Amino acid sequence: MKYNIRGQRILVTDALRDYVEKKLSRLEKYFEAPSTSESIVTLSVTKGVHAVEVTIPLPNAMLRAEEKREDMYASIDLVVDKLERQIRKHKTKINSKFRKDSGVRTMFKDEGSAVRVLDEEDDYELVRTKRFQLKPMDIEEAILQMNMVGHSFYMFANSDTNEVNVVYRRSDGRYGVLEAD
Repeated sequence: MKYNIRGQRILVTDALRDYVEKKLSRLEKYFEAPSTSESIVTLSVTKGVHAVEVTIPLPNAMLRAEEKREDMYASIDLVVDKLERQIRKHKTKINSKFRKDSGVRTMFKDEGSAVRVLDEEDDYELVRTKRFQLKPMDIEEAILQMNMVGHSFYMFANSDTNEVNVVYRRSDGRYGVLEAD
């Protein structure tokens, strides 16, 4: 796995870089094939709070975790633990879904398309536009993907209706689906 480690308001020392790489390399045991994508690690310090954000793009998913503590090394340990729990929680269920539906052995093997991010501003203060390829999936898989990336909504191509839908987390903790008329 390749790492892009950068610091915001902090100097990333060789010792810190080595520690991050050593800890993140623990995650490699969960993948059948080594990831060819670049993991993005952002270390920052704001008012004495040390934050670590890790994003690992995978072919059919995006792993993301963030942790804030008073010590940078503790933040790194906790964010890796969070990612490890995420992978263990979702890998078996998603892999069995892929095997059942498409015969793919594991979600971590195929090459996926990259997500392009464009930053724009206009009179309506649009600050970000994201473009991505919609992968056909059912509602259950979309909810799993949404939880994996840690967002409160997720846009997907519904494999049952062939339409674009959005799943979202409701304030009561359950889920909803937005469909076009």
